[in-house]
Amino acid sequence: MVAVTDGQPRVLTTRDGGALPSGPFQMMHRSLQAGLRAWVEAQTHHPLGYVEQLYTFADRDRTEAAESGDAGAAGDAFTQAAVISISYLGLTREADGDRIDQVGWHDWYRYFPWEDRRTGEPAVVADSIVPGLNAWAARGGGRATTERRTSRAALAFGLDGQPWNEEGVLQRYELLFEAGLVPEAVRRGVPHATGKVPGDCLLHDHRRILATGVARLRAKIKYRPVVFELMPPEFTLLHLQQTVEALAGRALHKQNFRRLIEQQDLVEETGHLAVGTAGRPAKLFRFRGNVVMERVVTASKLPLTRGG
Repeated sequence: MVAVTDGQPRVLTTRDGGALPSGPFQMMHRSLQAGLRAWVEAQTHHPLGYVEQLYTFADRDRTEAAESGDAGAAGDAFTQAAVISISYLGLTREADGDRIDQVGWHDWYRYFPWEDRRTGEPAVVADSIVPGLNAWAARGGGRATTERRTSRAALAFGLDGQPWNEEGVLQRYELLFEAGLVPEAVRRGVPHATGKVPGDCLLHDHRRILATGVARLRAKIKYRPVVFELMPPEFTLLHLQQTVEALAGRALHKQNFRRLIEQQDLVEETGHLAVGTAGRPAKLFRFRGNVVMERVVTASKLPLTRGG
């Protein structure tokens, strides 16, 4: 479950931020999505709105979850040998309600601090990631392997003049895992693993599942207006831009963003002004009725225009 609150992308977690809501599929559930809704709402007391199936995780090394008797992502099916998880991506808005012990919303950059580039490259890249990847590349055992690893690192993290691809969230996390730079690699016994790159872990492979969800959403906002699900009924264009920036992890050019939004006819003025803000009151907008009605099948998009 993802929300954007006060300009920050947030994910709904259990275990004091240590796991994603989850549970095993049971015979009482008429479908996987029904099981998902039952488990998430029971664990978090948060109703689900928009959800879509994300990915099926069935890697052989997921047996750790089965051995511990614990669940992976919502929709888990257990055997004695392995865990198969059907993960889902949900979009919502944070709502006030009863507080549930160990359940709460957390900034997703807490788990992926290298992904937030709204104000430039995070310090963690130069301080921890680059030295760690350089050391990993040097352990390649030969010039060809070292060069290949160096090239992979540059492509993943936008080094040595390579462009940054905000959709490569999963590839970056998996590269850090392979290089032994995240604590999960230490837990799995990856050779030479140090786990020294900052970023909070999640239970089992839940951080990998979350990385998959972040990547999917970053790609999706480019071609479908799913950000509608994260916005209040009325909003300013600045609020809309800040929400897209929060998800994408990078700044957008204000005038280009607004011009493209207007050209695609996604929003309309409500005739109201925002109150309680500093400076000149801003106009309030809403998504046009056709966007609301057709958002599931539309090809409209909220474009990401690079900052300049």
